Amino acid sequence: MSLRKPVVAGYFYEGVKESLIKRIEWSFTHELGPGTLPRPSEVRSKESLGFVVPHAGYVYSGPIAAHSYARMALEGRPDTFIILGPNHAGVGEVVSVWDEGWWETPLGRVSVDEELAKEVTKNSQYARADKLAHYDEHSIEVQLPFLQYLFREVNIVPIAITYQIPEVSKDLATSISKSVAELGKDVVLIASTDLTHYVPHESAVKKDQLVLEKVRELDPEGLFNVVTRRYITMCGVAPVMTLLYYAGLSRSPGVEVLKYATSGDVSGDKSHVVGYSAIRVLR
Repeated sequence: MSLRKPVVAGYFYEGVKESLIKRIEWSFTHELGPGTLPRPSEVRSKESLGFVVPHAGYVYSGPIAAHSYARMALEGRPDTFIILGPNHAGVGEVVSVWDEGWWETPLGRVSVDEELAKEVTKNSQYARADKLAHYDEHSIEVQLPFLQYLFREVNIVPIAITYQIPEVSKDLATSISKSVAELGKDVVLIASTDLTHYVPHESAVKKDQLVLEKVRELDPEGLFNVVTRRYITMCGVAPVMTLLYYAGLSRSPGVEVLKYATSGDVSGDKSHVVGYSAIRVLR
């Protein structure tokens, strides 16, 4: 069994358990966050198919991410969280699935749902069992402490996507939908992405509203087109497209944008910002 050690603890988030818990609680209670600490439900309520969550350092994106996690808390713990992240380094497979063992953070270990991970790779044209893409990738890792804070013990399927094109995302969404149905799993998808990078605040907001418009329309191809044609530096378009294709297959009634802000809203420096959003896809 493989153990994936944390690579951005002490960098993107605190590397010591007690300090990390304080940072997560700071994110929930921040003025740009939900405002209160979550109270996870012990009763599972299947109201959301998935969420979009940012993956920057907690000091910048934590309060925005907390909106998605506050909503997850209300709905209780599913069998498995399928976490979709972009492959920033570009190494490994087209779609890389870590399919066994555990992932570790300062809050402990989470288990990989091996049965579901292997089923997803079996049903996909592009997904392969691959660990190389995950060793230095932060977009999935930074989601885990929030999940552990809420539910303590969770099961995950970590999936890093290299080729950010509609064909790959559609195939992966179809595979996930088929695999979940075959195994009878209760899952929630988490699509990890930041939005526009390193432009003035006003420019980021204008570009990111174009992204959010396509997400609200549940339009993965439209999202891809606006990102490529308007040169929007959204790093996780493939994870979000996958979630939107999955929403279409699941006949989602719509999307709720829980929060949008930029790093400038948090830090006060609006000269060069990164955009973040917390989004809920309804079941």
